[in-house]
Amino acid sequence: MWDYSEKVQDHFFNPRNAGAVAQANATGDVGSLSCGDALRLTLKVNPETDIIEEAGFQTFGCGSAVASSSALTEMVKGMTVDDALKISNQDIADYLDGLPPEKMHCSVMGREALQAAVANYRGVEWKDDHEEGALICKCFAVDAVLIEETIRANNLSTVEEVTFYTKAGGGCSACFEGIEEILNKVLAEPEFAAAVETQNLASLPPTPPTESAKKPLTNLQRMRRIEHTLEAIRPQLQADRGDIELVEVDFDKKIAFVNLSGACSGCQMAAATLGGVQQRVMEDLGEFIRVLPATEMGKF
Repeated sequence: MWDYSEKVQDHFFNPRNAGAVAQANATGDVGSLSCGDALRLTLKVNPETDIIEEAGFQTFGCGSAVASSSALTEMVKGMTVDDALKISNQDIADYLDGLPPEKMHCSVMGREALQAAVANYRGVEWKDDHEEGALICKCFAVDAVLIEETIRANNLSTVEEVTFYTKAGGGCSACFEGIEEILNKVLAEPEFAAAVETQNLASLPPTPPTESAKKPLTNLQRMRRIEHTLEAIRPQLQADRGDIELVEVDFDKKIAFVNLSGACSGCQMAAATLGGVQQRVMEDLGEFIRVLPATEMGKF
């Protein structure tokens, strides 16, 4: 399970400003229900002062998405729209005393919703600054410009981090090569590489006391946890005349191979189904792992 801060839990169980703002004059919609996360941010802005007087949210997503949206609405109230636009996704995470790395895409979604809402208030069509980018991740509709922008904004250095922050690669994983190309291009820039190295050194945690260190799961325990997750998912697939079974797990390569059977095996949404399974497995296991069809075992 994710290690959520008390503040994240508080904003999830007691969300602030949930629902749409009455007489809102700014609305920002981001995400997609088909991708698993969607957010509508509504604001009431004083047209004479540009100060945000009220903020509300409607979120479809996980607990981190709810907490990030709740936090964002608290942060922007009382700010001018110009000052609000300076809020970064890291600012949202910091306000919540941190988010699990795997959930940072929730704070990115909040930042984009704010940008979209301000554009709507100003009567400008919001194009999220990456309409021209080549589509890299088809599962979650993430393009090259968003990936590069997020890498730079958060000093990311691995494909795994890019997936955590953007969800790109969180579905069928076919776009990992494209993500890696973008990442390598940015990392090749001396100034960016130096910034990443500085951040990595600064973020090294102190060595925890031995008695308080968490005992890592054995591979057998990790395997059983994956099997337990799939068992929880199976009834939903069986209701659609499909099924899933675990074939093998390569923990060194962080890949779980499964068989989809019945209606699921020939479904046009098989890749999306595996993407949803992968997200659930990562949440329950508490670590990054890809879920791929057993037919691809020979490729790794």
